[in-house]
Amino acid sequence: MTLGLAFAFLWLIVANVIAILPTRDSHWSAAYALIAVGIPILGWVTWESGPVWGMAILLMGASVLRWPLVFLFRWARRKVAGE
Repeated sequence: MTLGLAFAFLWLIVANVIAILPTRDSHWSAAYALIAVGIPILGWVTWESGPVWGMAILLMGASVLRWPLVFLFRWARRKVAGE
């Protein structure tokens, strides 16, 4: 296992632990921090292990951070519709 994959799996474990803990802001501040840390790790994994592992890690991260993605898609749909 490469170091990038090890960090990606560590990121997934930390993200799941954060999701268990209660917060006042519905985990949005943690989501921003996880996104900021996760994007460079995703690039590192893709560069080091190839695009197949990069896509796998992207899907794993998207399953953890699904609500920011839902709101991003809703915002994009509103922008395309012209609202």
